[in-house]
Amino acid sequence: MNGADSLCDTLLAHEIDVCFANPGTSEMHFVAALDRKPEMRCVLGLFEGVVTGAADGYARMADKPAATLLHLGSGLGNGIANLHNARRAFTPMVNIIGDHATYHLKYDAPLTSDIEALAAPVSAWVRTTKNANDVVLDATEAIEVAWSAPGKIATLILPADAAWNEVSDAKIIPRSRPKAAQVSEEAVREAANAIRSGKRTMLLLSGMALRAEGLEIAGRIAQATGVRILAQQSNGRVQRGAGRVAIDRVKYRAEDATADLADVEQMILIGAREPVAFFAYPYKPSTFLKPDTNIIEYASNEMDLIHALQWLADELGIPKTAPVTLNKRKKALIPTGALDSTKIATIIGAMMPEQAIVVDESISSGRDFFNFTHDSAPHDFLQLTGGAIGIGLPLATGAAIACPDRKVIALQADGSGMYTLQALWSHAREELDIVTVIFANQRYAILHNELKNVGAGVAGRNATHMLDLVNPTLDWVSLAKGMGVEAARATTAEEFADLFASATARKGPFLIEAMI
Repeated sequence: MNGADSLCDTLLAHEIDVCFANPGTSEMHFVAALDRKPEMRCVLGLFEGVVTGAADGYARMADKPAATLLHLGSGLGNGIANLHNARRAFTPMVNIIGDHATYHLKYDAPLTSDIEALAAPVSAWVRTTKNANDVVLDATEAIEVAWSAPGKIATLILPADAAWNEVSDAKIIPRSRPKAAQVSEEAVREAANAIRSGKRTMLLLSGMALRAEGLEIAGRIAQATGVRILAQQSNGRVQRGAGRVAIDRVKYRAEDATADLADVEQMILIGAREPVAFFAYPYKPSTFLKPDTNIIEYASNEMDLIHALQWLADELGIPKTAPVTLNKRKKALIPTGALDSTKIATIIGAMMPEQAIVVDESISSGRDFFNFTHDSAPHDFLQLTGGAIGIGLPLATGAAIACPDRKVIALQADGSGMYTLQALWSHAREELDIVTVIFANQRYAILHNELKNVGAGVAGRNATHMLDLVNPTLDWVSLAKGMGVEAARATTAEEFADLFASATARKGPFLIEAMI
């Protein structure tokens, strides 16, 4: 057995059985080891940002890590944007980064780089394995870190000779998953007393608190005490729809968020951070809350948030049988006429299959999707978490592999979709059950708005040339077909509804270019 074999066995022993990969020469012995392990599903991404984004989507839905396999520092560099997003989503992940053989590094070959320095900003743990005999221990530690609540990124750098050399002792002892910490009794009392004070109080939620169980407990607290619940603006996963507690997010635009939170006197953070503006704007505050707002950091995302919510309910004397209002499924009218983002959201909300997974990178075009889908069929909602665009199509890839029996609906802005267009090829190759909706406004619409928001003026000739996607105009139907995905274009609400109904009624990938 060589080091690569022992690494593969260690991953499998810890229930990591999917590897998203874009390998090169330095990783060939690990590729050969994976070839000897049919239990491991290997998924090729044609760009490293697809690999890391897919691993993120997989872990968000599977609630366990996947492995990635990347080629040296340059491969890691190509995948860093979506590792940044994954870190912000608290996604568990084990990155395997190949490196030159240890004795070859001194020659400074063209692909030599400081891989540890590249990995550090997006990893909770980084280590370079020194030799084949260290692989099992190093990999086990990486996996343990990845499993740590609420989920972390661990990066293991595997020199080529550590992969191909023989191992003298490859004994693997699987470690138990680390348990999440619990809130203190003092913190529970503080939060409960704040709620009892009668001041206008908000529970700001994120992480596991946005799963159906957490939302139901939070809903009971809100209904019994009059506090308001709200979700952080960006979240890894929210369970929504009929039969679940409705929750809105912190609004994106600073003016809207500030107005919405103007009456909050106390904010209790449960897996969330204090809400702040996405960017700085001249003469506008960076935070949305009034300066005298009392911020109570009740439970961080590293803690057992379900336990924290239930303990808070118990401290407030709210029984598990207390009433809570759940969304009820409503029949929406299917709109007609010229297509726009509101009609797209309405149609998807009305026609969404049960237990669908919605992956949202629609950016400005789909920002109001939440408002039209509170009473849709129950579904999971995954979104861009770190602000680095280009995650939507890869995120859908991983989610579909994690949940092959559930329909994935990818809401994708056309501009950010071009960052990781290659993911469509993986949709076709893996025969993934994904309906991709392209919001084709043929521009970076959000940047047109931001040009005004920062006080830089209205787009002139040069700015327009940098912010519009015309001359030539993108043809997503042709692009999708070139990647092996069937596709069609919709210009009216009627056409979109017909295409969406057909795409959700069948298995396999399909793309709708929605002209808005």
